[in-house]
Amino acid sequence: MADTKSGFSADERAAMKQRAAEIRADKGLKGAAKTAKEYEDCIAAIDALTGVDREVAVALHQIVTDVAPELAPKTWYGFPTYAKDGKVVVFYQPAAKFKTRYGTVGFQDAAQLDDGAMWAVVYAVVEVTDAVKAKLRELVATAAGAPEDRA
Repeated sequence: MADTKSGFSADERAAMKQRAAEIRADKGLKGAAKTAKEYEDCIAAIDALTGVDREVAVALHQIVTDVAPELAPKTWYGFPTYAKDGKVVVFYQPAAKFKTRYGTVGFQDAAQLDDGAMWAVVYAVVEVTDAVKAKLRELVATAAGAPEDRA
């Protein structure tokens, strides 16, 4: 429910504060130190999840590692996220974060998913199956601009 004063829910305000904290925590870090901190933050975000949220985040992390290792793990609004050249490509928004029915794997505009005049950029995931993993592998490979033979 939105707060009448700001228009944002308490969960949304908490996410914004979390993003601000992420930016502050990385301030002054460069190169390998920044990469290592962002990786640790991503793994910590995944480790903090439970149930299906954790299963999806672990599967996505493994898929990104296998299919598009050039994507850098980090967090974004507290979500496990993977970026290319500093731009978010793919992320997992856990259901528990906003108390929703399902978590979503989302792609930002840096993802190369373009397909005609309209295409999907967010996918609800309620269970990790072989078919879900295969679809995520395909999407991540395409989004990262990875060669199809790695998908």
